[in-house]
Amino acid sequence: MPLDEKVLVIPTEQFRAAGYFHGLRAADDAFRATILDATAFQFRPRYEVETDPSFKQLIPYIVLKCGDQLFHYRRGAAGTEKRLEALRSIGIGGHISEADAVGGDDPYQTGMLRELTEEVELGCGFRERCVGFINDDRTPVGSVHLGVVHVFELESPAARSREDALVDSGFAPLAELLRDAEHFETWSQFALEELRSDTQKL
Repeated sequence: MPLDEKVLVIPTEQFRAAGYFHGLRAADDAFRATILDATAFQFRPRYEVETDPSFKQLIPYIVLKCGDQLFHYRRGAAGTEKRLEALRSIGIGGHISEADAVGGDDPYQTGMLRELTEEVELGCGFRERCVGFINDDRTPVGSVHLGVVHVFELESPAARSREDALVDSGFAPLAELLRDAEHFETWSQFALEELRSDTQKL
């Protein structure tokens, strides 16, 4: 995505008013409705908002799951976010662009599905649920992004990378990925812990 392309943001003050948090916050109807309120969406040049913490770029963060198996990969040199290069991840997604607002009333949903189909090929059916939000203001990347975590429950572990930016991809048990959590980007660490918690509740 070119740096001059306009991406979806919300004012950081809107996020703080909804309820500031650090880490992963489980999704609830009121918080989700406030953050994903399309009437409050703005599109601003990416080169401006990448270093401006007064705005939060909304980033869908899709976790592909089949039973206890999770899709994972390493961020390759072809990725656009150099600050995350070489880190492992369980999240698929990226920026919502102004083009996603054309011809529909929900640019976030349109952009989420576009990002998914651009990055991976799914060979099976799935059920989708929004499970939470991720915020981490401790890093330059985290201070300007807000993750929206979606779990796609796949009918089978049938997904493969479409992009050079997703390397060494495949499925592995949650327990195995948790043992190697220190090698994952921060957002994935938060998501892995939430999935561990969900498993313990079952």
